[in-house]
Amino acid sequence: MNATPTVATPTDASRRPVRLGLRENWPQFSLLVVVNIAVGGLVGLERTVALGLGTAMVYPALIASVSDHAHPAWRANALGTYRFWRDIGYAAGALVAGVLADMLGLNATVIAAAVLTAASGLLAARWITDRTRI
Repeated sequence: MNATPTVATPTDASRRPVRLGLRENWPQFSLLVVVNIAVGGLVGLERTVALGLGTAMVYPALIASVSDHAHPAWRANALGTYRFWRDIGYAAGALVAGVLADMLGLNATVIAAAVLTAASGLLAARWITDRTRI
């Protein structure tokens, strides 16, 4: 292994060589890691785990509900249609949330998302009938 550090072309006004590599820049790297962990790295990780657990609990039930209410002859089409609109909702929801956050602020965006989620749940409870498995 070559112990000579890699040196890039000088780009700053002092014309000093810029040393690249973890061995030469370990204090900056260490500080970056500590700051990311202390400022929000673990909070983000906890939220990601919570979102993953919630998703893992909800999605099988949603897919089963669609499957239970679809006739076997068109069940694959029903599942495909459900997944298509769900995925479009992810993309459109992110875009709409970004626009709302820019226009109205983050609190209003979160409230709007909660209201839309509750409304969709109420509409599903109203329109989805409890039938025996087809």
